[in-house]
Amino acid sequence: MASRIEDYALIGDCETAALVDRSGSVDWLCWPRFDSDACFAALLGEPKHGRWRIAPKDEARISRRYRDNTLILETRFETADGAVTLVDFMPPRNERSDLVRLVVGERGRVAMAMELILRFGYGAIVPWVVRTDDGAWRAIAGPDMVALRTPVNLVGRDLTTVAEFSVTAGETIPFVLGYAPSNGPPPPALDAAAALQATESFWRDWAQSCRPAGEWSDAVVRSLVTLKALIYAPTGGIVAAPTTSLPEMIGGPRNWDYRFCWVRDANLTLSALINAGFLSEARAWREWLLRAVAGSPDQLQIMYGIAGERRLTEWEVPWLSGYENSRPVRIGNAAHVQLQLDVFGELLGTFYQSRERGLAASSSSWALEAALLNHLATVWREPDEGIWEMRSGPRHFTYSKAMAWCAFDRAIRSAEAFGLDGPLDQWRSLRAEIHDDVCRSGFDPQLGSFVQAYGSKQLDASLLLLPKIGFLPIEDPRISGTVRAIEDHLIADGFVLRYRADGRTDGLPEGEGAFLACSFWLADVYMMQQRWSDARRQLEHLLDLRNDVGLLSEEYDPRSRRLVGNFPQAFSHVALVNSAYRFIGRPGQSPTGDAAAEESAE
Repeated sequence: MASRIEDYALIGDCETAALVDRSGSVDWLCWPRFDSDACFAALLGEPKHGRWRIAPKDEARISRRYRDNTLILETRFETADGAVTLVDFMPPRNERSDLVRLVVGERGRVAMAMELILRFGYGAIVPWVVRTDDGAWRAIAGPDMVALRTPVNLVGRDLTTVAEFSVTAGETIPFVLGYAPSNGPPPPALDAAAALQATESFWRDWAQSCRPAGEWSDAVVRSLVTLKALIYAPTGGIVAAPTTSLPEMIGGPRNWDYRFCWVRDANLTLSALINAGFLSEARAWREWLLRAVAGSPDQLQIMYGIAGERRLTEWEVPWLSGYENSRPVRIGNAAHVQLQLDVFGELLGTFYQSRERGLAASSSSWALEAALLNHLATVWREPDEGIWEMRSGPRHFTYSKAMAWCAFDRAIRSAEAFGLDGPLDQWRSLRAEIHDDVCRSGFDPQLGSFVQAYGSKQLDASLLLLPKIGFLPIEDPRISGTVRAIEDHLIADGFVLRYRADGRTDGLPEGEGAFLACSFWLADVYMMQQRWSDARRQLEHLLDLRNDVGLLSEEYDPRSRRLVGNFPQAFSHVALVNSAYRFIGRPGQSPTGDAAAEESAE
């Protein structure tokens, strides 16, 4: 059985990523890209589906940490005979991709064991393994090849590669697993010590540019390093998570592939990067977005592949039992064909924010925006599947309509502020029409609150974003009533549920965890209401959920007190960053550095 989700740590090379558990086992790695087939898939099955474990043979006390402001993981094992540190990292990719593991003797003499189980194709394909002339162990299957180099004597046993060795104080034993296409030469030897130094310099130099976030600077830097690790460097696309099918409820079917780029994440992600001072990454993300959505406006998708791919066909993996028997394991995501009107608002908001924050936009960008608005004018009245990608059929979701309003509002602002041409009278008319429609049909006077969908009595955490996008001022009684209703009906142990997953609302069986980004949204609303003590309490409550190396998943299950959902989740860390900067930017506060605390939508 795989470890608890919170017992994993992330390493990566800015093109793919691996998850390493506390026992020293790499249980998940897709090579050569985030969305490639996994060669270690024990996370979603059993050890036989692929893993790489290095650990003491005897029982050990375990602690771990990242080296400051880096993605270099250090796991310390203390046994009766001594102590050893396992250093795991992936050098930022240039022309090669390697996973490096250094066994460093700290005290005494420790007996160690290594087990390498390579299984390509999500655990299905046993590779052909041979020893090369230069002493490496090479494994090939189909298009994939990996080579393992180490001074330790390796033995093949039962379709696995194993080793037993000892490490003494002051000794360092390297293991380097390199990837290459099978039609080329094996990955060449790597100087592990030099690679470690270069990797440490890369991350620390990058993190130095981060603007301080007051008392939460350490949490913000760790979140931003995580976000950087989830950026596919060749294109600038940011994956929602490096994993697929980690369940939103243990044992249930709410298991989705998140190794893609969501349009709706764009605006808040851009805010986080700009707030922190990472303009290069923000610009690359904005350029990825422009390339991905280019084309006919009626073919706009809610998500794309990391290079802008549009075909993300969903299929199930029958030979994997799923994380803690949470079936099915899904590859691809069928939601990519859904109509979700909120993405129009996210897009236009992102482009407006780019201009406002000094990221120059091209004339072709404005032409694309105008074309998107022309299409939105014809479809905004249609029902859609909503921000949560419901699988129960389209409805008139309140937040979707409000984001259609946002799209026209941001276009009008762009035209007025930057002298851009457009049919402003038509856009203003549509903006007013949509606003009236939402206030008339999306607000329930009996509840004193906006509701999830027209005619519904269901609440929805996305309604917390209405004041953040400027749909109504925070002082409006309809907003304060909505906040009170969510506090009364959508909070479990201090965490905000997306909605009540009762088995009827979204077309899936009942039950899921609390979506962490929603809980950060509540903290943001508290700040807008000047409820600073409530905001602090909420933020501290959320920060306590991070695992021992500072990572957050998509959701948290208050009943089992476990992280659930795909891990680590970019949107959770984006929400953390934005909330922290907002808090230090409160009135009367003098944050160190020029950290903008507000999203452009306000």
